[in-house]
Amino acid sequence: METTRAMVTTEPGRMEMREYPLPAIGEDDGILKVELVGVCGSDPGIFKGKASRAPRPYPLILGHEIVGRVHRAGAKALARWGVAEGERVIVEYAFGCGVCPACRAGRYTVCEKMLCYGSMVSCAEPPHLYGAYADYLYLPARAMVHRIGDGVSPEVGVLIGAVLGNAVRWLSRIGGLRLGMSAAIVGPGQQGMAATVVAAESGAEPIMVVGLSRDAERLELCRRFGAHLAIAADQEDPAEAVLRATKGAGAQVVMDVSGHPSGAATALALAGSGAAVVLPGLYGATTQVPLLLDKAVFKELRLLGAYSQDYEAVEAAITLAKRTKLPLTDMISHRFPLERAEEAVRLVGGEGPVTPLKVVLDPSL
Repeated sequence: METTRAMVTTEPGRMEMREYPLPAIGEDDGILKVELVGVCGSDPGIFKGKASRAPRPYPLILGHEIVGRVHRAGAKALARWGVAEGERVIVEYAFGCGVCPACRAGRYTVCEKMLCYGSMVSCAEPPHLYGAYADYLYLPARAMVHRIGDGVSPEVGVLIGAVLGNAVRWLSRIGGLRLGMSAAIVGPGQQGMAATVVAAESGAEPIMVVGLSRDAERLELCRRFGAHLAIAADQEDPAEAVLRATKGAGAQVVMDVSGHPSGAATALALAGSGAAVVLPGLYGATTQVPLLLDKAVFKELRLLGAYSQDYEAVEAAITLAKRTKLPLTDMISHRFPLERAEEAVRLVGGEGPVTPLKVVLDPSL
């Protein structure tokens, strides 16, 4: 019997290695051999029990930024995904139930049953493997699988599905960012760095990124990725800096990916008249975020919620990753073996001695 290791969050703040049998598969499903999995900025909150749309169904296997090779799959699944066994693919975070109103409308990212990897499906029952902090991942029939092939490295692939796919959908598809528009990004973490890449590849100008002085390394990488202005908000007023850079107009598209309630207020302050303000950050299910909404009224701002990537955005992100000359893999600063997953999560959550850029887990180490 084939088995797999998995790092399981058994309860808030506790993770341990467990072993599971690889599930039997039929014609419509499959199994992925994980090459790399990214530690998302949301993973520390999931690990510690931070609620989202519903309580976390522990025990859980975290991990939703996924790249690997198709280990085994049924004939119908392979035909549907357009892949062959052994090929490198990326797998989206959400797959959905397929029957709720949101799924039937094509909005599987907000599936009412919350069927997605690494956060809202327990590993207590077979097939267990609904998170990529493991050697293998289960691919249900509705898994959103994208072929990338050997021409894209695992290090680039792990950045595509979630971080770049998110940025494409949030900035371009939802925010409407296009050539020549000004963009402001609040938060220079992994999602802010990816958003800078997308903004640069979209021809936005100027691109302005707001962080703090402790984010110096991240802000510098944003500059390398195409940001025209990097602002440390604890050293200068970001609203004044953005007004100077845009000749008094303010940014046309603003996105807050800071993960902090103050980021949303900053986003409103940076926005120009008629701007789109994209708010994909998760501040906490019970967190009240104070906003001066008169700014939204008098500026006629469009406040746009955004959640996860989707199929179209991921396909666009694959195209971007293949054509860009930007050094995407410079985002990856730390690589841990699977058994050190808890250490990796705590590092991303701010508990380590350094502030990382992008952290990944490599089950082969």
